Amino acid sequence: MSASSTQITIEPLGRTFGAAIGNVDLSRALDDVTFAEIEAAFAKWSVIVFRDQKITPDDQVRFARRFGDLEINAFEKHALEGYSGVLKISNIVEDGKPLGYADAGSFWHTDMSYTKTPPRLTMLYALEVPLNADGTPKGDTWFASAVDAYDALDDATKRTIDGRTATHFFGAKKRGVKKPVQVTQEQLDKNPPVDHPIARTHPVSDRKAIYVTADECTGISGLPETEALRLLKQLSDHVVKPEFQYHHKWQVGDVLMWDNCAVQHVVHRDYDFPPDRRMMHRVTVNGSVPF
Repeated sequence: MSASSTQITIEPLGRTFGAAIGNVDLSRALDDVTFAEIEAAFAKWSVIVFRDQKITPDDQVRFARRFGDLEINAFEKHALEGYSGVLKISNIVEDGKPLGYADAGSFWHTDMSYTKTPPRLTMLYALEVPLNADGTPKGDTWFASAVDAYDALDDATKRTIDGRTATHFFGAKKRGVKKPVQVTQEQLDKNPPVDHPIARTHPVSDRKAIYVTADECTGISGLPETEALRLLKQLSDHVVKPEFQYHHKWQVGDVLMWDNCAVQHVVHRDYDFPPDRRMMHRVTVNGSVPF
């Protein structure tokens, strides 16, 4: 554990990425020096968590906006009342009505890659976390480093994907999802297919990351469909190998944020719909055009 000049602490959680940031109260406005240290830690560790936070939606929005403008999610009907940029992620149903978006994170993905400028980061605040009988949490979020995965590719594969783009499509069929998300024609019209580099360069670190998932990508520039789908699956399976993963065990009060350029994620579905209760507030911060 190391401390900064402003007394924040940084505790590594995973083998090469993931860290807990301590001595920070997100219910208060942060000074510029402290925020700069947090931003530097985020660039280095890709996934960071602030434990034991007690924040309001205004606090979460204020902190997120230090990183950039907020995105409005395609499932904005589940937004918190009065906060279009805060999405309720929840499996809770009351009086026959879902309190939030229950299907988020059902497959390995990077958030909103189907947009022209995918979000720089996603931030979740844990309000309710389902528990096992022994008190251990359910619903871990699993992360995979697409940067580490790229570094581990053989040279021939790197040459194959260098300079190529993949097509990301909001309406792509989600493989292996028990309850596929139903999308409307309006959502499809707002999110037409978009092409992004397969090997994406991180705008801060300049490291490359594999930026495809078989569940949301439908083709590769310059390759026949069969060959493209085979390569997409090969790359997707490679990214999520166990050696590239960190599993986050949630606690109530966690504020967790991740770098959508550097990592992919999925929710471990070991909780029920209901009686288990899970409630998170999610915000996403706008990014840049991938290159």
